[in-house]
Amino acid sequence: MKERLQKILARSGAGSRRTAEQYISEGRVSIDGMIVTDMGIKVDPADHEICLNGKPIHSSEEKIYILLNKPTGYVTTLSDPQGRPIVTSLLTGIDQRVFPVGRLDLDTEGALLLTNDGELAQHILHPSFEITKTYAAKVIGRPSVDSIERLAKGIELEGRRTSPAKLKVIRETVRFSVIEITIHEGRKRQVRKMFAAIGHHVLELKRIAYGRLKLGSLPTGKFRIIGKKDIEKILAGK
Repeated sequence: MKERLQKILARSGAGSRRTAEQYISEGRVSIDGMIVTDMGIKVDPADHEICLNGKPIHSSEEKIYILLNKPTGYVTTLSDPQGRPIVTSLLTGIDQRVFPVGRLDLDTEGALLLTNDGELAQHILHPSFEITKTYAAKVIGRPSVDSIERLAKGIELEGRRTSPAKLKVIRETVRFSVIEITIHEGRKRQVRKMFAAIGHHVLELKRIAYGRLKLGSLPTGKFRIIGKKDIEKILAGK
């Protein structure tokens, strides 16, 4: 059966559909030896050889799901031209090719899901499914109740209003506060920009949950294989 090329690539574990589309546009995908860059092309993988970076894809690869406690200083890409360490280098003993679901900034730590299941990644990342992510943000000062309410209702950020968020003050001192914030959007450096918009610079940021799946006591730099029940917790987190 013919399917869109990016869907086939995503199912093979090459990345999310968005990532697959990037690979196609960069000329890294071929069908029967011919480079293709057309996003609308449909193909039957049973009748044609589809290659990524010159290597055939395998749609029957066993799916694997990994929860990593990402340290700061690691990039959530599969390679880095600047030579910075990449998160997959922490996955000792994992033979399957996996990719990060979404991203965490270089200076942000915490829960990062990695998988070879492109369909699941697409589901988690697509805004329409509103899968939540929860962060613990250590910010300078003590945001006022009004400021917290502003973030909860949504604020104008770079010409677009943020969706409603959930916030909870965990700890307050004279110098800083620790605030738990739950959002379902995935804009670049969104949490840091939200707090900056109310005048409170983020000192430290850690993602502590995907949906209802909590990072818990998983040590920094370590990972664990997660199963069906864990995936259900992620998908139930709306």
